[in-house]
Amino acid sequence: MPTDAFPYKKVALVHDWLVSYRGGEKVLEAIAELFPTVDIYTLLYKPGTIGPNLEQYPIKASFLNRLPASHKYYRYLLPLMPLAIERLDLKDYDLVISSSSCVAKGIIPGPRARHICYCLTTMRYAWDQYTNYFGNDWKQFLIFPWVHYLRMWDVTSSARVDEFVADSRFVGDRIRKYYRRESTVIAPFVDLDKYKLWEGPRDNYYLVASAHAPYKRLDLAIEACKKLGRRLIVVGSGQDAAELQKLAGPGIEFAGQVSDEKLLELYQKARALLFPGEEDFGIVPLEAMACGTPVIAFDSGGAQETVSAPTTGMFFSPQTVDALTQAILEFEQKNMSKIEPSNCRRQAENFSKENFQMQFRRLLKPVVTSMSSLNEAPYLMQ
Repeated sequence: MPTDAFPYKKVALVHDWLVSYRGGEKVLEAIAELFPTVDIYTLLYKPGTIGPNLEQYPIKASFLNRLPASHKYYRYLLPLMPLAIERLDLKDYDLVISSSSCVAKGIIPGPRARHICYCLTTMRYAWDQYTNYFGNDWKQFLIFPWVHYLRMWDVTSSARVDEFVADSRFVGDRIRKYYRRESTVIAPFVDLDKYKLWEGPRDNYYLVASAHAPYKRLDLAIEACKKLGRRLIVVGSGQDAAELQKLAGPGIEFAGQVSDEKLLELYQKARALLFPGEEDFGIVPLEAMACGTPVIAFDSGGAQETVSAPTTGMFFSPQTVDALTQAILEFEQKNMSKIEPSNCRRQAENFSKENFQMQFRRLLKPVVTSMSSLNEAPYLMQ
């Protein structure tokens, strides 16, 4: 079949910002690999931060990219982001896939284009995580009018999406609640080659690996381990680093940002990973389980879809120090540190890159209305 019979010849991917290489960027890369050629659009792009695989594609950034120090302080540019994303010119593309945790879904595609949004999360700081980000004091009254506008824009721009794909059932519920739209769930993936199974002896420490942000609730892990006199290693950095270090006591170690090799070792030899926050999906538990390490997680959010109790870990609720303390004691009393590492690994293997790409191909298949099979689709790699 000639390629001109296919209506989707030009494909664009849209991502909020490209200033680091984390879970969202890995998902974007995996989607890009499905196509022989794509163009990538974004608000901000810092060369050298996203790896050679993504940087091989043409990347076009918004006017925000030209502002001084924008790559470092991009979060402060949030009021300008709706305007910036709408100014990106995608009128010549037939298929647009946005990978969105902020405003990427708000791009304006051409009138005949199909727009699929892979929603990593709804704009949580404008909705259910508002007080966690902006506090509950007098300052929120200064911010609220702007957040009110952002909510209206967020809902209005959701109408520009033809099909939503959520990265978890938890995010799918938010899409239904805030946008009144249904979605297909395709979970992200863990790097099974990078995070290798360890069945050797473990050290006597618990591990937290996370950005130091308010909603991550690292304070619960620190306070619980301090109360029990347990050793805790905290990996990561962020806005709450100084406050969290003030909570620390004997046995609480802040490792900061560590190398990939060191993180692998910490995952492999930890007694268990503590995961006290409510995450939209949360790749960290899967990284730990890929190494054979069990997880003690707050019983909400994406962890409910990745951790399988009691074969790969356990849950605690409510989201309090006392509940986490009790969960750690129960974990130790039931000797759950002897959870079979192979069980954890098998659970993680359900979230492979191959499985993610296979599900995405299935999602794209219905748009190939003029072709009898994916094998005839000139734009889709096999």
